Amino acid sequence: MPEQSTDTPLPLQDLVITGFRGIRDLSVGRLGRVTLLAGKNGVGKSTVLEAVRVFAARGRDPVLAEVLQGRDEVVVPDDDDGRMTMPDFTALFYGRDQGRSSFSLGPTDPSLRVRVEEADLPDEQGSLFEKLVPDSALDGPIRGLRSVFRGVQRFFPVVTSGSEGDTGVRYSWATPHTARILRRALDEGKYPGAISCLSLGPGVLPNDEIARYWDAIALTPHETAAVNALRLVMGERVQDVTVVGDAGRLRSSTRRPTGLRPSRKAIVRLQGSSHPVPLKSLGDGAVRLFGVALALANSQDGLLVIDEVENGIHYKLQADFWRMVLAAAQANRVQVLATTHSFDCIRGFAEASAEVADSASALVRVVRRDGETWAVEYSEKDLRIAAKQAIEVR
Repeated sequence: MPEQSTDTPLPLQDLVITGFRGIRDLSVGRLGRVTLLAGKNGVGKSTVLEAVRVFAARGRDPVLAEVLQGRDEVVVPDDDDGRMTMPDFTALFYGRDQGRSSFSLGPTDPSLRVRVEEADLPDEQGSLFEKLVPDSALDGPIRGLRSVFRGVQRFFPVVTSGSEGDTGVRYSWATPHTARILRRALDEGKYPGAISCLSLGPGVLPNDEIARYWDAIALTPHETAAVNALRLVMGERVQDVTVVGDAGRLRSSTRRPTGLRPSRKAIVRLQGSSHPVPLKSLGDGAVRLFGVALALANSQDGLLVIDEVENGIHYKLQADFWRMVLAAAQANRVQVLATTHSFDCIRGFAEASAEVADSASALVRVVRRDGETWAVEYSEKDLRIAAKQAIEVR
């Protein structure tokens, strides 16, 4: 078992969330190398993962947009025919407050947190935005989002959308082309760099992401780790894995329309089988385990967040799964935060954590009552007791 590196501090030792989405205030006093967030549905576990993504990105607008679009929190411009949607930035703020709103995310030390707030644009940036965005899109005052990290500010203009008398002012994004021009004009180079942060949702990885993650570790020792993850499900029947398909553009002589990319997919060679089989034919559990192993290998020195981590994984495999995650997180210097509402997942996590010396794992139960959210933290001793006595900690 690889030993935990002692010279690589965690990107997030602890976490404070204020005014972000459905969380008014939440403090987690200790995060581990691997942290499992447990709790009932709707208490805000996924929101904590979103907060970590935004913190890692230092509040940059592309990640803010991804968070909103992932929840279908979008608006259709009033002058649009419905073919285009844009992120509804008011959904980022607690209670979707009108007027000036803000949220902050990050460690207990306030000077290390990211703050995002509504703000009036500086005159020179507002003038630039007016030139870049068609007049038809400007059906309200031009305002913006301002991200602040370590004393450095970054503005991004948005367009307000809402008819007269509308109680909700919605904020939509500029077009991708306009956004690129604005980033160059706003001197992105002065803003602090982001932390690498990969995100896995509740479902299995699509083929294109599997192929991209595989390409990044091809012909490295990480291949063996990914294959071993599959063997947790399939046993020693798994002989080898690869990704097939042309990553380039198709020639016009093919039967497919010119310019379309062919589908790339992972295939697995099984003992006793004359032909390889598609990875996805082995079931969601195999794909989930393989995807997590790939993500861990691609997250070195960064963060990995996994929503509903137990999905697709049989309850008897949970302890083996967490042993793999704990070992890979230590070896690759990855900080992992995952959510679950499964007791089998928690029990497997507790069992694996108790077996791995200096696992630096943490279990946090997220609770919500009467609109307030708080964290119940469990020590490594608590985890060992829970594993031994099968105590319910959800």
